[in-house]
Amino acid sequence: MAPPRNVVKIAIQKPDAIPQLIQLDQAKPLATVLKEVCDAWNLTHSESYALKFADGHKRYITENNRMEIKNGSILCLSTAPDLEAQQLLGGLQSPSRDGCCQALKSLVLLASDMTFAQEVISRDGLQRLSTIIENGDDLGEMLALGLRAFLELMEHGVVSWETLSIPFVRKVGLMLDYLWQRNLRQFIYKNIIHSAAPMGDEMAHHLYVLQALTLGLLEPRMRTPLDPYSQEQREQLQALRQAAFEPEGESLGTGLSADRRRSLCVREFRKLGFSNSNPAQDLERVPPGLLALDNMLYFSRHAPSAYSRFVLENSSREDKHECPFAQSSIQLTVLLCELLHVGEPCSETAQDFSPMFFSQDHSFHELFCVAIQLLNKTWKEMRATQEDFDKVMQVVREQLARTLALKPTSLELFRTKVNALTYGEILRLRQTERLHQEGTLAPPILELREKLKPELMSLIRQQRLLRLCEGMLFRKISSRRRQDKLWFCCLSPNHKVLQYGDVEEGANPPTPDNLPEQLPNKDLYELAFSISYDHGEEEAYLNFIAPSKRDFYLWTDGLSALLGSTMGSEQTRLDLEQLLTMETKLRLLELENVPIPEQPPPVPPLPTNFNFCYDFSIIEP
Repeated sequence: MAPPRNVVKIAIQKPDAIPQLIQLDQAKPLATVLKEVCDAWNLTHSESYALKFADGHKRYITENNRMEIKNGSILCLSTAPDLEAQQLLGGLQSPSRDGCCQALKSLVLLASDMTFAQEVISRDGLQRLSTIIENGDDLGEMLALGLRAFLELMEHGVVSWETLSIPFVRKVGLMLDYLWQRNLRQFIYKNIIHSAAPMGDEMAHHLYVLQALTLGLLEPRMRTPLDPYSQEQREQLQALRQAAFEPEGESLGTGLSADRRRSLCVREFRKLGFSNSNPAQDLERVPPGLLALDNMLYFSRHAPSAYSRFVLENSSREDKHECPFAQSSIQLTVLLCELLHVGEPCSETAQDFSPMFFSQDHSFHELFCVAIQLLNKTWKEMRATQEDFDKVMQVVREQLARTLALKPTSLELFRTKVNALTYGEILRLRQTERLHQEGTLAPPILELREKLKPELMSLIRQQRLLRLCEGMLFRKISSRRRQDKLWFCCLSPNHKVLQYGDVEEGANPPTPDNLPEQLPNKDLYELAFSISYDHGEEEAYLNFIAPSKRDFYLWTDGLSALLGSTMGSEQTRLDLEQLLTMETKLRLLELENVPIPEQPPPVPPLPTNFNFCYDFSIIEP
């Protein structure tokens, strides 16, 4: 006969005694159950005992958690939590150092239990631990055990952290200073992160908390705007400008009037990438506030060559492709604060720390130095202009986030990995992930895409040649690099010659018949975006300046198509991918919601006979 639903079969252990196998009636009060267990072992004063789980955290059994006891559970008989707390707190007052340490060790083991913790706290246990910590004269085992026990008790949330005394906080602060003086970061990096032993979840959480609190020290600077009346901050801005534009030992505009020097200074701040004539206005935004200025100054002082190269390379450009250093630095600082959760509260369970941050003393600023050079590199790869600023930042965010997710163990490893994530690689990863989400990477679909490619490439080739036949206006470049004249070029309808000629400003494009010059295709060579051809005994050149990047791709692709060469531009790759995706989806419309197998089904074996075949030689009446 099965026992009632509120009765469970359990075992109860006691040192130096035979375990009891009983049927625990969950409707019976715990005090009654405990008395029956003590009577079976001839123990008096059952109120001095309690039941605990024998495995896991060995929590005390109470009326609140007794329903967690299941069939087959193993419990153990233990000292009641109130008596245990009283005995251990008495041990803390032992004149013997060893006796006090032993009491602290037991307290650390039991403090995670809520029932026991409440008994300790109700007997002023936290105050006794605070006294041990405040009066400790060394940083040995006793102080470490006291802090662990104190932390375990506080984690239950019974007492607010706001109640800590000033001497206690000062003592902990002195301990941290001592540890940092002994290079705690380097010890953690070498002996914990790079330890041969596997790292436990608890240690990973502690390192996450330490990283979060360390980065949290940057929050005041991140939340503080630049003060335009601060002499120190004005001097820092001037130092940033001088490091870029003034050789060491020289001063700005020696011998110039005050107005001239002020004008020159404003112009140089503009070249530095500030969007306002007064750079202080750019740094009034919070976040990032003064943290962006800190990053820029750190970069200029610790990587002066890279800083000067970044600023001078972009400030001297006249093709609208300059990357603004200051504006980029401000936005990049915001981005890094978001990725690293600067100023956000710590999670109680997270273990997501970055080993790289324990390899450097100034990890945030060092990371910025790597990231700002990455931004400049990505800017050039994208051939970006000011209008593309947000797009560049999105790519840089993805580059940084993907690399941080790999958890590189050093800054150099981070630099190597993040620089390998070029703009082209990011596009490829995005495309692959999108195809995975759409389920278009199954082998049958990949085979279908390969079969469609020749037809679609032919379609793109026709489109490029049609674009050449339509023709386009181009700017002429004079010896003084002035773009003040126009000329028109187009491909003849029979694709035999290129026709071109000058055009007046504002005039309609001429028809092919009205163009005086012709260039036969047999003289075409792919030399960037110039055409070299024989003009009598001399070699002549037809130089093109495309109005936009897209037109550059369309024309170079079209010329490649005329020559029978591969159209290898990025625009061709994007067009082909778009057409492949559209055509594949169109062909798979009828298979919507039908799972596509990874491998084709096996061909069935031949039948034993073919009697099912129809004989067409027989004429029906």
